[in-house]
Amino acid sequence: MRLTKQNLGWPTEPAFLVPDAALAHFREAAGRGRQHESQWRARIEAYAAVFPDLARELQQRIEAKLPAGWDADILVFTADDKGMATRVASGWRYAGRNLHFGVREHAMGAIVNGLAAHGGNMPFGATFLIFSDYMRPSMRLAALMDLHVVFVFTHDSIAVGEDGPTHQPVEQLAGLRAMPNLSVIRPGDANETAVAWRVALEATGQPVVPVLTRQKLPTLDRTTYGSADGLRQGAYVLMDAPGGKPDLILIASGSEVALVLAAGRLLAAEHIATRIVSMPSWDLFDAQPPDYRHAVLPPSVKARLAVEAGATQGWHRYVGDDGDVLGVDRFGASAPGDVVMREYGFTVDNVCARARSLLRR
Repeated sequence: MRLTKQNLGWPTEPAFLVPDAALAHFREAAGRGRQHESQWRARIEAYAAVFPDLARELQQRIEAKLPAGWDADILVFTADDKGMATRVASGWRYAGRNLHFGVREHAMGAIVNGLAAHGGNMPFGATFLIFSDYMRPSMRLAALMDLHVVFVFTHDSIAVGEDGPTHQPVEQLAGLRAMPNLSVIRPGDANETAVAWRVALEATGQPVVPVLTRQKLPTLDRTTYGSADGLRQGAYVLMDAPGGKPDLILIASGSEVALVLAAGRLLAAEHIATRIVSMPSWDLFDAQPPDYRHAVLPPSVKARLAVEAGATQGWHRYVGDDGDVLGVDRFGASAPGDVVMREYGFTVDNVCARARSLLRR
């Protein structure tokens, strides 16, 4: 470095030199900036005098605040055994203001990051969960930069079906959950999806990832089961054992919630005290105080079975050494979605068999 300076005729000391002329030139920018800001504020004041409501909205956008009553038209879905795909529930508010990125996931991630960094908008991007692999650099930067972006992913499991293993995500959920400052939410029905959007829009300083199904899921009767608002805590008791004293806990996320509910009802008919826990978000659950986490997953109950159509990696932290995980630790297969799920063991009979085996142990 010294030789380079000498070659250029540049002083070797001090180590970092800013010539007076350069400093004076750049400090001229401060005066120009004050003038531009003064002019801008005058324009804003004049605009607010004529359009007060729009001026308030603009200021609200600049400050990244949600307007009062912003969630008033988010639907509450009625119970329905046929139900709907969570991607359909998520898309209920489509307003035709979308950019069509095409099959360019990495670019989409970079663009929505730019919109969030600029401010004034709450951007989202959407694609299949399997293509999150193409977006990891931009998603990682969003998490690193504390950007409020919503990355929406659909077609969330091997239930995608005939598209086959190239389009069936297996390890993607585990990979996304491993990323710091990224909140991953996999809702189990339409009403959990509505709450997931509330959480996503209210978040600050981090990207949020709703993970949604292509296939229909039953819309649960919330007069019978726990409130979908429990999603805010990451996991909650959906159906409990008599007296709140379970011998067995079944845990699931997303499309597998309805599966463990059906299994839980069958086990309850066999007089097996069963608690059903919906766990749509690990990171939201981990952020809860120990008292809440222990109330949902009592340390004294060792027989725990987690069910999720994805890699089992990470679930053992919730089921413990004495628990079990029904998941997918191999690639998918090409067949109708319900056939693939059945062949991979996601059936009521198999869940019950795995649960009984845990109790026998």
